Amino acid sequence: MDKKKFYMTTAIAYTSGKPHIGNTYEAVLADSIARFKRQQGYDVFFQTGTDEHGQKIELKAAEAGVTCKEFVDSVAGEIKNIWDLMNTSYDKFIRTTDADHEKQVQKIFKKLYDKGDIYKGYYEGMYCTPCESFFTESQLKDGKCPDCGREVTPAKEEAYFFKMSKYADRLIEHINAHPEFIQPVSRKNEMMNNFLLPGLQDLCVSRTSFKWGIPVDFDPKHVVYVWLDALTNYITGIGYECDGESSDLFKKNWPADLHLIGKDIIRFHTIYWPIFLMALDLPLPRQVFGHPWLLQGEGKMSKSKGNVLYADELVDFFGVDAVRYFVLHEMPFENDGVITWELMVERMNSELANTLGNLVNRTISMSNKYFGGVVANTGVEEEVDGDLKSVVTAAREKVAAKMEDLRVADAITEIFAVFKRCNKYIDETMPWALAKDESKKERLSTVLYNLVEGICIGAGLLESFMPETTQKILCQLHAEKRSYEQLSSFGLYPSGSKVTEKPEILFARLDVKEVLAKVEEKKAAEAPQEESSAPESNGIDIEAKEEITFDDFMKMQFQVGEILSCEEVKKSKKLLCSQVKVGSQVRQIVSGIKAHYTAEEMVGKKVMVLVNLKPAKLAGVVSEGMILCAENENGELALMVPEKDMPAGAEIC
Repeated sequence: MDKKKFYMTTAIAYTSGKPHIGNTYEAVLADSIARFKRQQGYDVFFQTGTDEHGQKIELKAAEAGVTCKEFVDSVAGEIKNIWDLMNTSYDKFIRTTDADHEKQVQKIFKKLYDKGDIYKGYYEGMYCTPCESFFTESQLKDGKCPDCGREVTPAKEEAYFFKMSKYADRLIEHINAHPEFIQPVSRKNEMMNNFLLPGLQDLCVSRTSFKWGIPVDFDPKHVVYVWLDALTNYITGIGYECDGESSDLFKKNWPADLHLIGKDIIRFHTIYWPIFLMALDLPLPRQVFGHPWLLQGEGKMSKSKGNVLYADELVDFFGVDAVRYFVLHEMPFENDGVITWELMVERMNSELANTLGNLVNRTISMSNKYFGGVVANTGVEEEVDGDLKSVVTAAREKVAAKMEDLRVADAITEIFAVFKRCNKYIDETMPWALAKDESKKERLSTVLYNLVEGICIGAGLLESFMPETTQKILCQLHAEKRSYEQLSSFGLYPSGSKVTEKPEILFARLDVKEVLAKVEEKKAAEAPQEESSAPESNGIDIEAKEEITFDDFMKMQFQVGEILSCEEVKKSKKLLCSQVKVGSQVRQIVSGIKAHYTAEEMVGKKVMVLVNLKPAKLAGVVSEGMILCAENENGELALMVPEKDMPAGAEIC
């Protein structure tokens, strides 16, 4: 039986410079969808590439002292290298400087001109060079470009225009008849209310003020407007022939099943592009999904802000699959996501190292310790096994449902629910206790078999999102890769198989301070050296409190405390609860430092403790003292620790 086709694309990356992690997120997101569709049995064609024409490129090349083609060749190569580094499984990488694409764009322009949809006139308005877009005064936002917020300049030039209004009613009808066409729904409402319903203006589709573009062959002083050039890659890349017989690849795959784009270019893909297709008598894509942005800290990444993160530098610290996991899992369906070094380390330690890596390592180690690595199902079942199996076998359909709605982050959460259930199963069955009783040996064997089987299924579901990790897990378990249909069946791991003798650490725990220190070192090494150094800080002045007497001070008792254990307070986003040894006593102290230290980091530290503070409840948890910190002008906290090694209970005086 023939496979059902699935044709998907990303927006093509603009070759003005190296793509940051927010740009790279889109390629990884698309790859995860393409891989999952392939796993489900679809015949997938996944296209991505680069957008290489326009005035901005012409200016950038001039600044660099190279030709436009030399400039885009260099940047396109860098973009492709990053997509490859992130293990994206595209089938076609198109460049808009490809000769066959340029030829078809010229044919498309001429066809629309001959049809009467394109006419010559003059354009006068406010022009944004980075966006390659004209705007009227009323469309500006605070006098600046409504799309990127940059400065605009007055411009007037001869240009060709496309009659957008001719097709507007037909597009409105299509959107109303196909609610799945624009996703999420908020993007559809924005396009309808802000652009379509108020009425479309005719669109400028050529330029004469610069030369770096595809020439209009019947009027060579004009070059094709970059959006008409760029958007048509979705059909030229699969063999569309404007004047003749299109390729079998085009006939098979068009219309596209999914255009995956950033929310900032949704207008071009849901208004301009479908209207161009209508004019060409081609069917419209099934769905356009405008994903949110991945922000650095609190703002959008930009070189001018100095807050840009790049995929390759993140991979140097965390590895490819950890970065893939982070950008996919931390991005909400509709709202912007946030990426910081601190959050990356936290996820690395808590979810990848602890939840997944530790599970695999423990299971293999116990199999080696108790059975020489042999994993056998002896059939000694207990009630708890049924719950584990139900969670594991139900995961495939839950993941599929999330992926059908493009809720990739939620799909990954469902997969990690499998790994968390396996960890809970270890706590419930206590293999170390079973190992002490010879009569429980067969039960112990079944427990370890169930764990291996659960991990195999979870790893199989993880493949679309973290393909290298899946391969490493299955390799260590000496397990075969399973088909999609087999991922809902429990018990397919061959009984009697043997796991690896030396399990590999999948994800190493990281110290956030060490990572941040290395980041600062890297920044300092890459920063341009200035002739004069910045003036030294004069320190921080804070508001003075009321004076106290020596007797007041002597009422407070400070001692060195050693943190024995620490955990997050479940009802709070800010609090950590520490068990602190002070002398021969252990005190429970709650501190609002979760944003600055993880629970794991706290363990083993010697800290300054105010021990005679009256106990109080914080978020329902009793606190029997206070751990002291210093705070800088940015609100960052640092624990007050003794310079020399001091015993727990030593008086601070």
